[in-house]
Amino acid sequence: MDEIPVYLFTGFMDSGKTTLIKETLLDEGFTEGGKSVIICCEDGEVEYDEAALAKINAKLVMVENEEDFTADFLKEVQAKYLPEQVFIEYNGTWGMDTLLETELPKYWTIVQALATVDATTFDMYLANMRPMIMEQLFQADVVIFNRCDDSTDKGKFRRSVKAQNRKAQLVYERADGSLDERPEELPFDISGDEIEISDADYAIWYMDCMENPKKYERKKISFLALVYNPDKLKKGVFVPGRFAMTCCIEDVTFIGFKCKYPGEDKIPHKSWIRITAEVRVEFAREYKGKGPVLYPVSIEPAEKPGDELVYFS
Repeated sequence: MDEIPVYLFTGFMDSGKTTLIKETLLDEGFTEGGKSVIICCEDGEVEYDEAALAKINAKLVMVENEEDFTADFLKEVQAKYLPEQVFIEYNGTWGMDTLLETELPKYWTIVQALATVDATTFDMYLANMRPMIMEQLFQADVVIFNRCDDSTDKGKFRRSVKAQNRKAQLVYERADGSLDERPEELPFDISGDEIEISDADYAIWYMDCMENPKKYERKKISFLALVYNPDKLKKGVFVPGRFAMTCCIEDVTFIGFKCKYPGEDKIPHKSWIRITAEVRVEFAREYKGKGPVLYPVSIEPAEKPGDELVYFS
């Protein structure tokens, strides 16, 4: 039997999941006449037209309660409808572990996970329900911010998502459905050959440099860093970086760059330094490909900052 593709849609209620599924299904040729099943786990403002679904050989199956979303239930769906593709519109208030820990029927394979976000309420959810909304976005291959306008801080949204989910592709849509193609602004100037990175901007710069290293090729960067340099690290290499908080205190992680240091004296592990270094884009085993490698211009001892953490927003 061939693989049965499963398309997963996550996001809070009224974030646009149903609309996205309807647009996807009703696109000419997408279903190719095969049987489709929509497993809908919540009732939003937008509803499915079952008569329209019938014309494209699609069935709607509702799930009212989280405890009903089980492996046995999914097996029943498979046996009853024999779908050739499945769309799961997951409830934004249900735990993602319920979905991820539920065994799918044989041959069902999640081929794409999409998350929808209402750009007009994202800041509010980040401020008040950050762990819950980030859980919805963590597994997504594509995150779609809809209802964007000229005031939407695309850079902040991207950093918030990428801090948790580096692989996600981000799409910004305006209320009329057109793409919002405004460039994302950085909080620091990269037009010169020398760039001073503040503590407030370090995490933002780190993410941008890792994703777009050629933008910083041969530029000199200065920043305050904590040294990662244990005895097991290869001679002539250390990692200057900072501890960053992504979602909450439990998610603090060290983020830094490979730095080639030709000096004879080893820079003490866990010491604080002010480093100015030239960025070169090179192959590095640590990056599993090409990435930014730092070459120090100057290194000076520095005092530990009042707040040792940096942040992505």
